Amino acid sequence: MFHFLIVVQAIIAASLVGVILMQRSEGGGLGMGGSPSGLMSARGAADFLTRTTTILATLFIILSISLAFVAAQKGGTGEIDSSLERTEVPATPAAPVTTAPAAPASGAPATEVPLDK
Repeated sequence: MFHFLIVVQAIIAASLVGVILMQRSEGGGLGMGGSPSGLMSARGAADFLTRTTTILATLFIILSISLAFVAAQKGGTGEIDSSLERTEVPATPAAPVTTAPAAPASGAPATEVPLDK
């Protein structure tokens, strides 16, 4: 049922886009010639396209609300997919601290390295 409504929604949306793009920006319809009072005259086409746009927009909104209702009823108790969840990797243990060897016991002075170089 849900997939059928999605297909109908796509058809209505494509039809709505087509009807809107066929209208002239000044409010006129197709702008084709013909008899002044006929369906495809400037005024007749505008009325036809305006009515068609109104009907398709109403159907689109009603179908959107219906799809939301069906989706809420259908998928209310689903489980959360945790297949992409990050797992904590334990940190590697720090290397044991070794103590520096003691200063040489001989009486020779240690050479110092200047810090400014």
